[in-house]
Amino acid sequence: MVTIYTTLIVRGYKTICDVPKTIREDVRTQLRQLELPQLADVTCVDDSQV
Repeated sequence: MVTIYTTLIVRGYKTICDVPKTIREDVRTQLRQLELPQLADVTCVDDSQV
C-alpha cells in the first residue's frame, strides 16, 4: 500500500494528507528517498504533534 499511495501522490491524484495515518510516515519516507521532500513535508490537519 505504501508504494501505491506514493505513486498516487507523485502522479498528483492524492496528497500526503489523503494517506491513512497508519502508513503516512512510511509514505513520507519513500517520497524523501525519491528526492521529493516537497510532497512529503506537508503538514496535515490531523497530524498529531508530539
